[in-house]
Amino acid sequence: MKKTILIFDDDVNILELCFIILTDWGYHVEVSETSHDIIEKVSKVNPDAILMDNWIPEIGGIKATQLLKSHPDYKHIPVIYFSANNDIQSLAKIAGADAILAKPFDLDELENLIKSILKAK
Repeated sequence: MKKTILIFDDDVNILELCFIILTDWGYHVEVSETSHDIIEKVSKVNPDAILMDNWIPEIGGIKATQLLKSHPDYKHIPVIYFSANNDIQSLAKIAGADAILAKPFDLDELENLIKSILKAK
């Protein structure tokens, strides 16, 4: 059975690129350009992992990740915080994310990170 990756990013180019790449690698991919309804989206999609951008409307990646990680049914879902922000390490820590991926990212780095986070799950 295919693993599902849910991507939250307001940059449609990033969403399209990640969708194509992850689909080619055999994952089922769902995308969202906003994060304010993260709990509803996660309950609908039931992802195995989430890629979360920092600068995403309405509430931002930190708040969205905190909402997810404080929810008893979804706190186990690994979140990869991905951003071009120089302070990604501390932002991800504040958010409660499980891993980080700095933009721009290397495709091998993306693939290895997803594989390792899914294996650890």
